[in-house]
Parts: sequence; C-alpha cells; structure tokens
Amino acid sequence: MLEGKAVIEDTDMPLKMQARALASASRALDLLKEFDKMYGGGWQCVVGTNFSCFITHFKGTFIYFALGTLNFLIFNPTHSFSC
Repeated sequence: MLEGKAVIEDTDMPLKMQARALASASRALDLLKEFDKMYGGGWQCVVGTNFSCFITHFKGTFIYFALGTLNFLIFNPTHSFSC
C-alpha cells in the first residue's frame, strides 16, 4: 500500500481521472515491490498501447509482451540478474 499523500507534479486530467490514477497506483507498485524483493531493486514497468521506447537495461532483466491489446515492458536499468 502507498504511504503518505501523493503529490501531483503536473496534470491536465479531469479530477475524477486523477483520482482513479492515484487509486490504481498501489496495484502497479505491488508489481514493482515484488520484483524488487525477489530480484533486487530498480525495476521499471510500462503498460499501454501504441508506445515505443529505447531503454538501457542489464542482460537478463528485460521483457516486452502483449496481453490482449495491452503491451507490457518490464526491465531493470540498474542491476544485473542471472538464474
């Protein structure tokens, strides 16, 4: 669970949409916390459609996949990991 109060740095979303984003943030944070706990810190996760990216990551820490119409990118730019 997120602790403290969120500080919105910048937005052009309607208030109701902002509230939904903040409420959903804890689920996204759960994924990152799980990866940090199991594989060390520094994990990043991007979820969406119609996006592209150029990232730096360590070997063995990158996955890009689709579930239905959503694309997921999970990677770690700070630590290497090997099984």
